[in-house]
Parts: sequence; C-alpha cells; structure tokens
Amino acid sequence: MTTVTVPTSPAVHPRDGRPAPRWAIRAAHLIPLVTLPSGLWRIALVAGVPVGAFEHGEPVHTAGWQSVYIVSLSVVSEAFALLALGLVQPWGEVFPRWLPWIGGRRVPPLFAEAAATAGGVAVTLIWGYAAWGVLVNGNDLGFSPAGFALLVTCYTPLLLWGPLLLAVTAAYHHRRCRD
Repeated sequence: MTTVTVPTSPAVHPRDGRPAPRWAIRAAHLIPLVTLPSGLWRIALVAGVPVGAFEHGEPVHTAGWQSVYIVSLSVVSEAFALLALGLVQPWGEVFPRWLPWIGGRRVPPLFAEAAATAGGVAVTLIWGYAAWGVLVNGNDLGFSPAGFALLVTCYTPLLLWGPLLLAVTAAYHHRRCRD
C-alpha cells in the first residue's frame, strides 16, 4: 500500500478553514443590516425625500460635495459592516489576490483580530456617544417631531454594530487562534 502525502502550501494553517459557530455567522450577517437604516436615511436626505430635517425653518437640502460626502459615508459604512462577514467565511482567511505584495497570502489572525477589535470599540464609542448626546439634548437638531422619531429609529440599530462585531471577533479568535 502506498501512502500519499498531500502537499500543503505555507499559506495554509491547520486551524484555517474551521467553520464558524452558527450564532457568529448570524451575528456577522446582522451587522450590515443594522447599518442599513441609517445609510438609507442619509441617502433619502440627499435625494430630497422629506425626512423632517430643518435648517432655519426650511427643509434641509444638500448639494455638491456635501451630497457626495453623505452618500460616501453611507457606502463606506456599509462596506466596513460587510467586512465582518470575512470573520466567519473562508474567503476572509486569505487576502484578495489583487492586493499587491500580500494578495493570496493567509490573513494573520492577530491582524484581523486587531482591526476588528479596534473597529468594534470605535463604533461602540461613536454611536454610544451619539446616543448619549440625543438622550441628554433631545431634539435640539431642528427636526420635526416625526422627523426626529424617524432619525432615532434609523440610527438606534447602530448601537448594536460594535457589540455584534466584538462578539464575532471573539468567535473568530476562538476558531483561529486557540487549539
């Protein structure tokens, strides 16, 4: 009987490819969904949909670079939220081939954990601070009561982004770094 040795690439590690826990997969898929309402609210604002925002008694209108910034903020936020899927999917274990110098190489778990942890802490602090400001100051932003309710409804899910990302990161650490 002949023994066949399967060659392994130096980029492959024995802990790579382990499936993520079902709860972590669900949480990672939930992250882009909790960022979506605020992004849609911002895009509606740029599109001229009456969202109840007023400036000097007139409905807020955006134009030029302000509109580009607001739409870009929505796109970038959603893109960062979608990166959480890389913590639970096999494609997140290898850098994309199109990246110069590192394309096709294994993502060092410490790099992924550090980036995800920093992101989770950052969005927790940012949206926690924003929520605290709304609780303390109330509707001092110039919104109609209905517009303020819509704003709060669309932005409140962002409070889940950081804790969900930190939980998924912990599952990633357990799967990729521990024996």
